[in-house]
Amino acid sequence: MTERAVVSIGVGAAIGPELVGRLAPVIEEAGFHALWVNDIPGADSLTVLAAAARSTTRLTLAAGVIPVDRRSADRIAADVDEQGLPQERLVLGIGSGGATVGALQLVGDSAAALRGRLSARIVVGAVGPRMRRLGVDRSDGVLLSWLRPDVAAEQAAQARAAASDPHVALYVRTALDPSARERMSAEMQRYAAVPSYSANFARQGAVAAETVLDANAHPVAERLASYRTAVDEVVLRAITPTDSLDDYLRFVDAAKALL
Repeated sequence: MTERAVVSIGVGAAIGPELVGRLAPVIEEAGFHALWVNDIPGADSLTVLAAAARSTTRLTLAAGVIPVDRRSADRIAADVDEQGLPQERLVLGIGSGGATVGALQLVGDSAAALRGRLSARIVVGAVGPRMRRLGVDRSDGVLLSWLRPDVAAEQAAQARAAASDPHVALYVRTALDPSARERMSAEMQRYAAVPSYSANFARQGAVAAETVLDANAHPVAERLASYRTAVDEVVLRAITPTDSLDDYLRFVDAAKALL
């Protein structure tokens, strides 16, 4: 079991390359392991990561996750090349997106194709047990999400039992400013309404609020310590009062204090 997981920061691609280009060097200087950028419709994580690459020198750059039902492995590889992303620093998270029939085959084939074309590390965004097993079998690891610390530890142990050295990362929605209460509540409600995540909560016997770091609800330093003993990398997915640069800078400062 990991004694002290690395800690990273996650943001949404919708905040744009200009803001991330200014935020990334602050994250790097603060000593965080990586910057993860969510890929969403209408906001490309790779374009945003390219801005972060230009303003940093050593920060790991991670996309989490690119849905391969919307963008093929060939297109992802071409976009990595076109953006000039430094593959020695790059982690590509891929997921099934909206695919239902054939999702495992699609993700597995995409992971294999990307590993054949790129030197970047590939991880699979996985909620269910079959996708988690595929991730450790066919890629460099898994990106978990919306888990209690004890469940994260259990799933990480299963991954390590199935493969020699899988990387187990975990997205944890994190609100460190009391003024972010409404946005955190909206985020939890949105995911709880998605069938795959609703099933994820049901398997844990948990509600969304038990799977986050929320300064309004519990001691975040103690809870972060629990997550850091469970997995290899904890990604603090920033939930801020607004999407201003100042709010993200305050988030980074508060997160750094937790380390």
